[in-house]
Amino acid sequence: MKNQSPDLRRQIAVTVSLVVCIVGSMIGVGVFGGTPIAEAAGGALAADSTLLAPATPAFSIWSVVYAGLVAFTVWQWLPSQRANPRQRSLGWIVAASMILNAAWILSVQAGFLVLSVVVIVALLVTLVLAFLRYSQSRAGSWVEAVVVDGTLGLYLGWTSVAVCANIAAALKASGFGGFGLRPEIWSVGVLVVVAVVGIALAIKGHGRLALAAAIAWGLAWITVGRSADAPESFPTGLRRL
Repeated sequence: MKNQSPDLRRQIAVTVSLVVCIVGSMIGVGVFGGTPIAEAAGGALAADSTLLAPATPAFSIWSVVYAGLVAFTVWQWLPSQRANPRQRSLGWIVAASMILNAAWILSVQAGFLVLSVVVIVALLVTLVLAFLRYSQSRAGSWVEAVVVDGTLGLYLGWTSVAVCANIAAALKASGFGGFGLRPEIWSVGVLVVVAVVGIALAIKGHGRLALAAAIAWGLAWITVGRSADAPESFPTGLRRL
């Protein structure tokens, strides 16, 4: 029993963190009467707020990520997973990521854009650490590959894009002038960096595609947003794809 106690604590922590994360997401969409994220902080994170803001449909990926986190939480309760080395390596990190997810939503709701950047960067670092850990071993089954690798890959990929949008919103709100460079130059540069990092991580992950797919999803919807909505941008929108 003593050997199982740390595993049980980890399982409980993941479950509690999931509940916090789901409640936070419900707050983020205004279920409890709060301001939806797109309208919070003066609309700083709305789909038409900056050149790096994805179009509204892009955010539907959160539903897939949250469903994956629910599946991950259920999966880690299976008897075969309690002492699984992968779960022991990932459990606390995933729990921390879900708490940070909720903290990010609350910081945006409160209008603390700078704090929200700090939180989402911490979330990104946490997910990169998780990625590096689960990439060290192969999933034991296709179910585990989907529930663990797939979920965390999508989570990391989308967060990578969200970090860029969040930082762009915070800089715009602070009056950042871009050091004399046009916003389009900054936006294209950031998109290139995100794409390169995504490719590098996909290679590091031995061909795991969920991360790359989520990044591609985010970048595609940024392109759509800049092609169809204000603020329009010729280079970012790639001439109205």
